[in-house]
Amino acid sequence: MARTMDFFAHQDSARKRTSYLVFLFILAVAVIIATVYAAYVAIFIYYGHRTGNPVPSGQYWFPDAFMIVAGATVGVVMIGSLWKTAQLRGGGKAVATSLGGRRVPTQTDDPRERRLLNVVEEIAIASGTPVPPVYVLDHEDGINAFAAGFAPSDAVVGVTRGCVDKLTRSELQGVIAHEFSHVLNGDMRLNIRLMGVLHGILALAIIGYWTMRMSFGGSRHRRSSSRKGGGGAAAIALFGLVVMIVGYIGVLFGKLIKSAVSRQREFLADAAAVQFTRDPAGLGGALKKIGARKHAARIGAPNAEEASHLFFANGLSSQAFSMFATHPPLKQRVMRIEPSFDGNFAAYAEAHPSELADVAAPAAADAEKPRAAKAKKARKARTAKKRGKKSALEAFFDGIAPANVTAGVGNPSPEHLVYAAGLLAAMSPQVRTAASDPFGARAVVYAMLLDERKDVRQKQLKILEEHADRAAYDETKRIAPQVASMDAKARLPLASISMPALKNMSPAQYKAFAACMSGLIKADERIDMHEFALARMVERHVAAAYSRPRQAGVKYHALKPLAPHIGALVSALAHLGSSKEDEVAAAYERGMAELDLKSVPAMASAAGSDLGPIGSALDVLQDSSPAIKRRVLAACVAAVTADGKVVIGEAELLRAVADSLDVPVPPFLSDSA
Repeated sequence: MARTMDFFAHQDSARKRTSYLVFLFILAVAVIIATVYAAYVAIFIYYGHRTGNPVPSGQYWFPDAFMIVAGATVGVVMIGSLWKTAQLRGGGKAVATSLGGRRVPTQTDDPRERRLLNVVEEIAIASGTPVPPVYVLDHEDGINAFAAGFAPSDAVVGVTRGCVDKLTRSELQGVIAHEFSHVLNGDMRLNIRLMGVLHGILALAIIGYWTMRMSFGGSRHRRSSSRKGGGGAAAIALFGLVVMIVGYIGVLFGKLIKSAVSRQREFLADAAAVQFTRDPAGLGGALKKIGARKHAARIGAPNAEEASHLFFANGLSSQAFSMFATHPPLKQRVMRIEPSFDGNFAAYAEAHPSELADVAAPAAADAEKPRAAKAKKARKARTAKKRGKKSALEAFFDGIAPANVTAGVGNPSPEHLVYAAGLLAAMSPQVRTAASDPFGARAVVYAMLLDERKDVRQKQLKILEEHADRAAYDETKRIAPQVASMDAKARLPLASISMPALKNMSPAQYKAFAACMSGLIKADERIDMHEFALARMVERHVAAAYSRPRQAGVKYHALKPLAPHIGALVSALAHLGSSKEDEVAAAYERGMAELDLKSVPAMASAAGSDLGPIGSALDVLQDSSPAIKRRVLAACVAAVTADGKVVIGEAELLRAVADSLDVPVPPFLSDSA
């Protein structure tokens, strides 16, 4: 259970599973075409005998008929798949709303929902992923959850009302950590594609059902026609039966495909969640509560069947055959987490009746408020133990060495979770409240962009006064001193927890917000590293809410065609770290050495205050394979750390680079940066 996950290997595995899905889909369609054609031939022969026009013995191949059957079948499947894919183009939000989900307001005063949001924020910050919007399925009393989206930028986390009401904080944390592991493993995009692809096959089942229903509806008329000697009505009735059977074959194929790509991922997600929280009892307790009651995880939404592979546990009423199960047996899952469990859920229910009741709602005043002092003390103790005789600066550089950063990707630890909880607890309540409201979140971002230099700050405030509404201007001035007094390490996490609220703006509000943000950044006619990191975060994770989500694919599998872009990126990072020519050259060489390129691109000239080359290079590199992203990230870390010092801006810039590559880097655990 403690084995470290290789994020980049899992990303490659997710891509391979997508290819496997396409293969199974083509195979399923081929079998369905063959079955429909066989049914057509059988009915044609039957009808010929009934009408006195028998088909010659041994003749079963009719090319024209096969082309019609194949074309019609492929047409139905493709139209069904494209229709469902179009429905899901909104990403995670589309999936959540299709299941009856209600978005939890970021400023909710419900203590249980506040606890849920706190848990999601902690895990997102600790894992280095954007804080996603959270949905609750209010009409679902079962204990279940899901994560959905094409990419982390449009991901959502959904939980049932039973999950909110029946789980303790540690159990809820285990469930949410499990769902975040699906985000980290690259499972979400595959899950949505699976829904779209399989709906095309399931469309045949729908056609089969309605064909059979119409056949039964006209049964009296068909019997009358048959007695008069006509065979056409009987043939139609038989064809209706066959189409229904073929439709069910499609359903079975769909379930087989879902089970083929889903079950093992649940074991991996369980292991990752326990590794992350280091609390087997939390996740194990949630699974035991599900196993202790019949249908305790059931989802009653009409679309539950097609989304069954997304859920934390089996959300359907039953799974008659294990080969069709999208989830491993609960007993196996619990015993892998807690080997001492005997698998007897009935005995557990009898021994722990109080644990199966709804949990008490936390007090509104301290709805699961993290314990900052305890978190800070625990983190310092672990840091001191790791350092030994090393200085804080030496320990910090050990932690952000290229190999350590790439190994830590997708592998958040309990230390990261404690760090995130402490970071959130240390934030001013007024700032946290502002960040959870669409209006206040805009002011928080504006405040983070205000310059320390008085002349630039006055210019920025004038831009806000002229282009933002008066209320936003006043709120920015009110919240700015508290934002300025925050630890610099909390700036990007604060921006991250503001993202869900910013996604609630209207399109007109977002347009005005983006214009004001751009004006604030350009006020001093230069873009520093903090401004670049913040702007990049908003561009990737907020702008996507106001446009069609970008479905990134892999276009580049080799370093050679990307060498100019990588060279420009590493060169820009090297120039930002120093103004001395020899130090810049050394940083560039150290970064490029991580890539093992046969011909290293010449170092670009000084970027000065222009961070454009970094943004342009990242726009291209985000479409590279996971293996290339691993090496690019290592090169960037090597270039930034080459001079033996990393300032907060450089650390933020590294995180922006990783985020642009869809690589979740946990926080750098150091008091130094």
